[in-house]
Amino acid sequence: MPLSLHHIVIDAHDLPALARFWAEVLGWRILSEREREVVVGPDENAPVGICFMPVTEHKVVKNRLHLDLTTASDDREAEIERILALGARKVDVGQSGNESWTVLADPEGNEFCVVRSKRTLVG
Repeated sequence: MPLSLHHIVIDAHDLPALARFWAEVLGWRILSEREREVVVGPDENAPVGICFMPVTEHKVVKNRLHLDLTTASDDREAEIERILALGARKVDVGQSGNESWTVLADPEGNEFCVVRSKRTLVG
């Protein structure tokens, strides 16, 4: 039987704050909160969640892995504004300005993208 993805792990300084940010962004909830681990997900039975683990060092380079988020609605810009209001910021990682995605960073500097709706990529 092949393996399946269980959690995406994000290193964090303030686990509860970063977990709350991502739960709000994704419309998820906090499933487990311990001193050294906070887990968020859509529900307890979801196949994948995000786990926040403590680190002492600061992030200094661009992520080697990042999340791409999309919305079912056509109002990607409204979603970007909502995420910015939650504490994200726009970042430049070398974009040309003609991309179909917007690069943001969470409150601890982890980059992620908001891409156009999947239905615009198919067919």
